Amino acid sequence: MLRFVHTADWQIGMKAAHVGAAAQKVRDARLESARRVVDLARERGAAFIVLAGDTFEDNGVDRVLARKVAEILRTSRVPVFVLPGNHDPFVPGSILDEDFWRDADPVRILRDASTIEIAGASLLACPSRERTSSRDPTLAIAAPDRGGSAGGPDPRRIRIGIAHGSIAGISDGADDFPIPRDAAERAGLDYLALGHWHSHLRIGDRTAYSGTHETTKFGERESGRALVVEIDRPGAAPRIEVVSTGTLRWIERSADIAAAEDLAALRSDLDRESDPEHALLRIEVRGTVPVEGLRELETIRDVIEARFLFGEIDASALSPAPQDERWIASLPAGAVAAAAREILARAAAEDAAVAREALAILYAIAREGGR
Repeated sequence: MLRFVHTADWQIGMKAAHVGAAAQKVRDARLESARRVVDLARERGAAFIVLAGDTFEDNGVDRVLARKVAEILRTSRVPVFVLPGNHDPFVPGSILDEDFWRDADPVRILRDASTIEIAGASLLACPSRERTSSRDPTLAIAAPDRGGSAGGPDPRRIRIGIAHGSIAGISDGADDFPIPRDAAERAGLDYLALGHWHSHLRIGDRTAYSGTHETTKFGERESGRALVVEIDRPGAAPRIEVVSTGTLRWIERSADIAAAEDLAALRSDLDRESDPEHALLRIEVRGTVPVEGLRELETIRDVIEARFLFGEIDASALSPAPQDERWIASLPAGAVAAAAREILARAAAEDAAVAREALAILYAIAREGGR
């Protein structure tokens, strides 16, 4: 029986500018999750680790940072096979062609479309040599001669393909490095280890994306994982175990607000979130509330900023009740109050999202000025 760990898309060196001041902690988490992958292989007695592309964000990442990754991988007690992906293709100046990789045993960079024999298995590599391509990378894998003809692939070995690309026809956009759904079967593979998509996805019985080891942004489903793959013998269906390796939680929530009490309930829910210092939070609130309800929204913003690693609230669809104009009395008489009443009237109309957002902003300014 063969057991190995499949991971991909570490994106070490990503800027993480989308999380503002939390960016450095998000970047550091990617290194900690890399250590977790190595530990996972050790704990499960894996024969090797497959890193199926995009270990780095690009070929211009800091060389000291790349050395840190090499040092993490060197702590593995088993071989680590690193495939160049479309973010770190094997081209002149590639980060994967630095001299220190040659001293990073047991790490091996899969520079060529080659076959490696290890632990009763044949690893068939399909490295990327360009950033984009409309060519199927798995065409580099020759189908085996199961009859065992002289000079052909050994049918007694488990065949593992390693590639980086998109399963053709699944994404809405243009396919990049398109891989057909039946690539594993066409190439006579027992398992096809893929990278490129950040969410874990299984295609049929023999093809899978591991997803990134640490979630990179909001909206990624089934990410922050690695796969432990077991195959009993050539031709047997692989058993795939999904293991969490991420250190951060990316929480997305939405709430329909009809009264100030709904915002208070949302705040109570946030107070009950565990380990907020390792959580990034995005909340969408929508609806209409009396103006005093917006005071609770300001409190929620303060709570998120104080307690969570990162947080943002999209309140563009939440507005003061158009019929509630009590707060306008606190505005300076004249043009300001007149403008507020005009916006208030427009906010009461259908499809007046901009006016309602302007009303909320004006209310917040009025409250700030009254403090």
